[in-house]
Amino acid sequence: MFQNPSDEQLVELLKNSKRIAVVGLSNDPAKASYKVAAYEQSQGYEIVPVNPTVNSVLGRKSHPSLLEVEGPIDIVNVFRRSHEVAGVVDQAIQIGAKAVWTQLEIVDEAAAKKAQEAGLIVVMDMCLKVEHFRLLGKEKI
Repeated sequence: MFQNPSDEQLVELLKNSKRIAVVGLSNDPAKASYKVAAYEQSQGYEIVPVNPTVNSVLGRKSHPSLLEVEGPIDIVNVFRRSHEVAGVVDQAIQIGAKAVWTQLEIVDEAAAKKAQEAGLIVVMDMCLKVEHFRLLGKEKI
């Protein structure tokens, strides 16, 4: 049975991460993905939008997939339906990401297991914005 990392492990992940790829990042400010990414950006993280349907979001060039992103990615923050997580995990493993973080109600136990077996930290069914604020408050990286 999948278990999310402890608060201590989450704090370590958040403090040691700099670049967050947001898969499914919308350019619509009303959408949760936009709000979460804007918060991440305000906290000092470099946001890397991954969405083949938009050119840029939050002043950053959007990429059609994780495989087109240049440079290292620490956290892959997933805003896709649960059935799409496996494909995102495959790409995250390919690019050597440190962690895969799926947002609220996005769950794929098999994909989580595959990511963990490949050495990635997996956080599932949790909001990165909520957890960052809860654990680190006003502290910036």
